[in-house]
Amino acid sequence: MGAKTTEGKNGWGIFAQFTKDWMSIVGILLLIIIFSILSYIKFGAQYFLTWSNWKNILLQSATVAIVALGQSVILLTGNFDLSLGRMVCLISCVGAVLMKTHEMSPFLAVILMFLLGIALGSVNGFLTAYVGIPAFIATLGTQYVCYGTAKFLTGATPIPNMPESIGWLGRGYILNNMIPICTILMLLLYMGAQFVTTKTRIGRNLYAVGGSREAAFFSGINVKRYYFGTFVLAGILSAFGGLVLMSRLNSVAITNGQNYEFDAVIGSIIGGISLAGGKGRVIGTMFGCIFLITLFNGFSQMGVDPFIQDILKGIVLVIAITLDVLRNKKKD
Repeated sequence: MGAKTTEGKNGWGIFAQFTKDWMSIVGILLLIIIFSILSYIKFGAQYFLTWSNWKNILLQSATVAIVALGQSVILLTGNFDLSLGRMVCLISCVGAVLMKTHEMSPFLAVILMFLLGIALGSVNGFLTAYVGIPAFIATLGTQYVCYGTAKFLTGATPIPNMPESIGWLGRGYILNNMIPICTILMLLLYMGAQFVTTKTRIGRNLYAVGGSREAAFFSGINVKRYYFGTFVLAGILSAFGGLVLMSRLNSVAITNGQNYEFDAVIGSIIGGISLAGGKGRVIGTMFGCIFLITLFNGFSQMGVDPFIQDILKGIVLVIAITLDVLRNKKKD
């Protein structure tokens, strides 16, 4: 009897630990069950748990998750980037203007998009790491600059019909139109990031910087360089996200990337990255973003008003931050 009880406790302990470590995956499974039941009740048929719907979820998740990867790495160092969504907007607008208005070759335009991402990330990194401006203020300023510049370049007018040569990024599929190519790219990026953050010296230093800046400095880690590098990486990933988004939508508008910075934070926290820095797995951010997109996909299918969905997104953000705070208090 005693042995069985111990086994039961061990089994429950394993389940509880998995739920704690992989809250985003558990959340996705719960959403699948809930919305599948609601879909059948409302429509008398299953529309949520279909591959066509899940292809749409994965397509939307890929763009957000690519940008969120940059945010999660910044969060690991204890910083925060408010400009990511507007960087996506500006970089995609610049690419569209170069390709459509100036008829530049898509290959050259894409290179310039990535260079712009590096430049914007470098500005954020320089202001934060070397000037000493709080990341919140520095990136808030960059956010306004990016948005204003995007409106100036486009006249706040959408630019449609992107070149077909970049269409495969956001609208391409493999395995007989079963799996979106951008989903594969997202997965490869996260696998690489997970390897770097867990198996290399760079990753160990990132966690050390986020855990305690002073301790990292006195152990010989160049803290400023890591701060700078994470913002540059976020700029590169914002450029990539902007490229995939403009390809998927086949158009560019000043609403591209809107609120991505907050979606990235929600996805990161749900995925286990701590706002306090130095804690969490970057791979969890991918599942956190899929959870977020799945949640609002289900709301849309159930006919929830878009304005109500904005309210719910704010509630989800507050809940995610509250859970992060409580999780850190327990560990302390």
